Amino acid sequence: MKRSQQLIALGLLVTLQCCVLTVRSDDNGKCALLIPGATTSTCISYEAINRAFNAAKEITRLGGPQSKSKELSDIEIDVLGRTIVETSRILAKEFKLAPDAIHMGLPMIDTRHTVINQYCPVKYQRPQCKVQRYREPDGMCNNLENPHWGAVMAPFRRLLPPNFQDGVSAPRISVTGSELPTARLVSTLTHKDMGFHDHAVTIYLPAWGQLIDHDMAMGAESKDPRTNSEPKCCNVPPNQRHQACWPIDIPSADPFYKLFRRTCLDFVRSGAGVREQCKLGTRIAVNTVSAYLDASFVYGSDLETMNKLRVFKAGQLKSNAMNRHKGMKDLLPPQMENPDANCKRPSKDVHCFMAGDARVNQQMMLVALHTILMREHNRIALELSKINSHWDDERIFQETRHIIAAIVQQITYNEFLPMVLGKEVMERYSLLGERQGMLNKYNSKLEATLPTAFFAAAFRFGHSLIPNALERWSTTHKFIGSRRLSDIINKPFDVYTGNTCDEYLTGFMNQISQAVDDSVSQELTNHLFRDETSGFGSDLASLNIQRGRDHGVPSYNAYREFCGLRRARSWNDLAGAFTNETLHMYMQAYKTPDDLDLWSAGVSERPLPGSMVGPVFGCIMGETFKNLRLGDRFWFENAGQPSSFTQEQVNEIRKVKLSRVICDNSDHIETVQVYVMVLPDSEINPRVACKSGILPRINLSKWKE
Repeated sequence: MKRSQQLIALGLLVTLQCCVLTVRSDDNGKCALLIPGATTSTCISYEAINRAFNAAKEITRLGGPQSKSKELSDIEIDVLGRTIVETSRILAKEFKLAPDAIHMGLPMIDTRHTVINQYCPVKYQRPQCKVQRYREPDGMCNNLENPHWGAVMAPFRRLLPPNFQDGVSAPRISVTGSELPTARLVSTLTHKDMGFHDHAVTIYLPAWGQLIDHDMAMGAESKDPRTNSEPKCCNVPPNQRHQACWPIDIPSADPFYKLFRRTCLDFVRSGAGVREQCKLGTRIAVNTVSAYLDASFVYGSDLETMNKLRVFKAGQLKSNAMNRHKGMKDLLPPQMENPDANCKRPSKDVHCFMAGDARVNQQMMLVALHTILMREHNRIALELSKINSHWDDERIFQETRHIIAAIVQQITYNEFLPMVLGKEVMERYSLLGERQGMLNKYNSKLEATLPTAFFAAAFRFGHSLIPNALERWSTTHKFIGSRRLSDIINKPFDVYTGNTCDEYLTGFMNQISQAVDDSVSQELTNHLFRDETSGFGSDLASLNIQRGRDHGVPSYNAYREFCGLRRARSWNDLAGAFTNETLHMYMQAYKTPDDLDLWSAGVSERPLPGSMVGPVFGCIMGETFKNLRLGDRFWFENAGQPSSFTQEQVNEIRKVKLSRVICDNSDHIETVQVYVMVLPDSEINPRVACKSGILPRINLSKWKE
């Protein structure tokens, strides 16, 4: 934060504290917020806030107050969120508030003294936390001082103040005052499918990246109340569109979509979120899963989902035993409720899969990894039930869930992040794993809530890694065939047949990933979620760019400054940041370096030495994963907590590699390279037998009571 911003924030905080000490809930004439000015101060009264909220209710059609304990639907939360934003907009206009005052000042107002409090559900109030061994499914009370941090429905946090055109919610425009280039133009100019490969990294790296992305993040959607699903925008007259519609214009000369006479891509703004205690401020988006690395993709981020996945016997998760008679392990259970959600079924008797995360069926990388993690849970639970025969189902299930979350953390920080970020960034952000002892660095002041810049831009770096097709290899490491990515999105039915799951699992350790660069597969830029009858789909690069603008993510140039780099004053200042060709394309698309969208420029940066990403994405990811590790009270290496493992147990978890999990939970895979996210190399990453002692298995006897 700049010094000037710090002074403004400090001034606002001091004045607020003065007001709160003297205000009474029934004294509407008093200042809710006093903003100091050069000559006079601005007093925003509780009475003014009540007037603004009542006016906003008329605009958004918010109904009357509900029962405090009532669980609001996604649509009801969106309407309440939009009403609070509209209240902030009315106040900003009435009192001529600067963006800093809207972003930092308005959220300081204690809305419990306003009419807003009547509409604020109990879930947005401070809960009473109990200290216990196992995590809450929704991440609540991980941080005892700030229970909502990292929990379901917590707003994404800001590394920089948001950049909204009106300071409140309208998407960013050019610093020149004109519109930014349409996201599709940036995509076609800069993110062509050049097919460059990374010469070391396998498909397991982007596969694991997407898995943990789904563990940590899912933005709230805007929904049409008539269908309870995301509204369509492009084929609807502008005056009849849902208020969240913000379609992406397609240039008339678009090299692909002009063949189909398409003029726009469907895009819907994220659902409006609600802050703790329903505080005022800029538009926010909320995370509908827990931010912590807690394996919620296996178990769900709410108790209802978790219970649907359990057998309630011997700690087991539900599975599909259809192939047991063939000597094969169980598959994920079928998705029987809402069977067509995120699933393109060929017939009514074929089902997609059910897991802790609803996006499991998107593509085969996810299905395969979800399958082996479900099997790993059941394998560990079965062994624990034998080691501790006196444990009941609940104890076995929760302890196994605790171990699986630890394994996810271990693999992420010891196999995934070192390849993505490199040693220098890992050291800078305290991400390197401990080899002995405990971590003992838990810091309750570090917020593990994901930054908007991470969710809407930086961790979408993996979209550059995805190939056009996914390969299947035999368990003896011979190429069998491949499937075009767009042919299997939301159609994971291959897994039901024969050894297909093993063939994909083996394929991922043999297929080379794309590189992190400006090149994006046309399967993602022209055929995303392709409709078989039309021949075209959507464009993920365009969606990423538009999503950043939707969330008020400041420009790449602003994050250069945040990350300690020199802010570009001219295009020449970026000569070393990108290839000459990429920079030339940006000069064609944008009027100034201050307009560059964070996701587009971030994936296009020249990588740091020993890293897959450039300095800005390295900085944003480094900061995020530091907080996810040191700000997680349940982190597996923490000592002195009710959730703590013993030193012996931690030592066992540290032995686990993804290759071991694959060996234990595939059907017939017998050899793997030690680090499956990297191509095999006879000297530094040899392919070894699963039966050998080179890949130690977690010794669960250390859990014997």
